[in-house]
Amino acid sequence: MKKEQLLDLYYQMVLIRRVEERGAELYQAGKIGGFMHLYIGQEAVSTGLIAAREPRDRVITAYRDHGVALNCGISANQVMAELLGKATGMSKGKGGSMHMASVEKNMWGGHAIVGGHIPIAAGLALGDQYAGNDNVTICMFGDGATNIGYFHEGLNLSKVWGLRVLWVCENNQYGMGTSVERASAVDEIRQKAEGYRMKNAAVNGMDVMAVYEAAKEAIAYVRTESQPYFLEVNTYRFRGHSMGDPERYRKAEEVKKWQENDPIGIFNKYLLDKKIASRKALDEIEARVEEEVQKAVEFAEASPEPALEELFTDVYAE
Repeated sequence: MKKEQLLDLYYQMVLIRRVEERGAELYQAGKIGGFMHLYIGQEAVSTGLIAAREPRDRVITAYRDHGVALNCGISANQVMAELLGKATGMSKGKGGSMHMASVEKNMWGGHAIVGGHIPIAAGLALGDQYAGNDNVTICMFGDGATNIGYFHEGLNLSKVWGLRVLWVCENNQYGMGTSVERASAVDEIRQKAEGYRMKNAAVNGMDVMAVYEAAKEAIAYVRTESQPYFLEVNTYRFRGHSMGDPERYRKAEEVKKWQENDPIGIFNKYLLDKKIASRKALDEIEARVEEEVQKAVEFAEASPEPALEELFTDVYAE
């Protein structure tokens, strides 16, 4: 990667963190309704993954989707407006936190039903197979989704039909409040791919460069071999499962230990140690992000509510 690309990755990670932090403040102030799941601590995952894709490759994810939307090139203005349910949001204010999507950016949505988007990912890849292209579908989901039927059906069919899907498990160690070891029969989630004779690997999800390299290799394999691939990305969410999570199921010492491996801090040190950027340059990026996020909040708060007739638009296909 060139210097400009590396600095852009840092910008994206800081942007995700600041959007999520301001989103949490707005939620607590009663300006955001419904459920909201923060991506704080997992910024290196989507940033590394999406940096490795080509623009024609599809991305689909679960409900922790704000960071994915930003990485795909959806503006902070649109993300913030959607969080606040405003007409200027990417889904016209009708999707909210869990349903961010942009066909133009090849971001095929956040999905609220656990694992419900996994068969949709297989369908997207099947459509590309029918079309005769070699696009790759990147499907992201949490460790909890690997315990349901959709997961096994999706993986099985992708292998049977030779679908170009990169299955990405964001293993943040908890499915809601249940730890992985209490819900999974295997020690490593990637072992579940072995049952479908699927090539697989695991990577440190707190290191954006490690994620990028692993994703680059996996996407190349999927594209050239016309076969699915399973990538387990080990990460950790620093906040609760959702905004209403009392977080009684994990100890403060555990959270602190993971926070010492903050993905932004790790990448900050990498850029400084490799002399790719100076402290001043990184400070300037952070200041630019602060200004951008503040403007996004102002834009969202000043935007209009969806019109009443929007209740009936985009509901049925004609």
